[in-house]
Amino acid sequence: MPAIVLVGAQWGDEGKGKATDLLGSEIDYVVKFNGGNNAGHTVVVGDQKYALHLLPSGILSPGCTPVIANGVVIDLAVLIEELDGLEARGVDTSKLLISASAHLIPPYNRVLDRVHERFLGKRRIGTTGRGIGPTYADKMNRIGIRVQDLYDTSILRQKVESALDTKNQLLLKVYNRRAIEVEEVMEELLRHAERIRPMVTDTVLELGQALDAGKTVLFEAGQATLLDVDHGTYPFVTSSNATSGGACTGSGVPPTRIERVIGVFKAYTTRVGEGPFPTELQDDLGQRLRDVGAEYGTTTGRPRRCGWADVVIGRYAQRVNGITDFVVTKLDVLTGLETVPVCVAYDVQGTRFEEMPVNQSDFHHATPVYEELPGWSEDITGCREFADLPDAAQRYVERLEELMGARVSVIGVGPGRDQVVVRHDLLGRTGD
Repeated sequence: MPAIVLVGAQWGDEGKGKATDLLGSEIDYVVKFNGGNNAGHTVVVGDQKYALHLLPSGILSPGCTPVIANGVVIDLAVLIEELDGLEARGVDTSKLLISASAHLIPPYNRVLDRVHERFLGKRRIGTTGRGIGPTYADKMNRIGIRVQDLYDTSILRQKVESALDTKNQLLLKVYNRRAIEVEEVMEELLRHAERIRPMVTDTVLELGQALDAGKTVLFEAGQATLLDVDHGTYPFVTSSNATSGGACTGSGVPPTRIERVIGVFKAYTTRVGEGPFPTELQDDLGQRLRDVGAEYGTTTGRPRRCGWADVVIGRYAQRVNGITDFVVTKLDVLTGLETVPVCVAYDVQGTRFEEMPVNQSDFHHATPVYEELPGWSEDITGCREFADLPDAAQRYVERLEELMGARVSVIGVGPGRDQVVVRHDLLGRTGD
């Protein structure tokens, strides 16, 4: 059976959790390979809504083994809070595996993240202030703290002392904040060490053996393509690789194992934080998308910026990730609109761009070129077959498919677990 990567094809919040949940009963392992608790998935099961941040969505699927791989940065307090919350609601979390090589978010990085963002003022990036960026920076600077360090307190203390030698200088002399004591960092990091010890393992070996045994492994990206540190709208990006290539470095599974890449593309576009957004609507239509689509962050509660679908971004995501199948979510949110615009190109000072401009300044000044498609008024939340959708809704999906270069295999028509239209099997089995 294949290794499958699931990525967001826009700026995040596309509905990856729902897509993962849709596959959950047929997947043996779900792997989170990048990011931390700066992003979240919302999964609706029956009348229950679950907000997941660090945990892979597969933790809600009985029989599925959830994995936090080496590419993730972990805030232990957040992880434990999330586990306790699920267990209190009757969810079995005992199968969770955590990479011994994943990096931990120490308290000094949360402080530095927040004070640095305030220090930037109008030049701020729009981070969540959860210490994600500074922790990835520590990883690259080779001063990071890994999960395995919790079980050698001598090494842990040396690493904390070494990090604080520099971090406290920044806090005191640049940001005018108090120094952080070694003991308070040690206490926080060690507080939950024994709780997670049974979960800590060599996840690279575990996943390799699972694939050798014919198991199906799904790699679930945090954030999304346009937030990838290399391929996103830099510098308004996250600090890790959220594209399909990140699944390999973030888990230790080689690219030769990956057979399918599923891109999740919302039927319109949203973005959280700063940065360019060509199709953004700053009017009543934007507010309508926000209200009808409940576009408020799973992790932060921040209102999301909303705009029309942008297939220039969709084509870019398809190419960068090698997307074989798109899942188009929240089609129902567009119900009731007389026309539905789709951005098919950009105009930059008189020059037409049908692909993403390589120059960030061009993208920042891009004006969307729209193609107007007819809307529909019929309620589509009960549709389960493509033919059940109104003709205009079918045409909208087909046009997205034509413009983005990969088939649309699944369509989300409501927030519920079963509110989907499946056109093609996401696992690529015969008869799709």
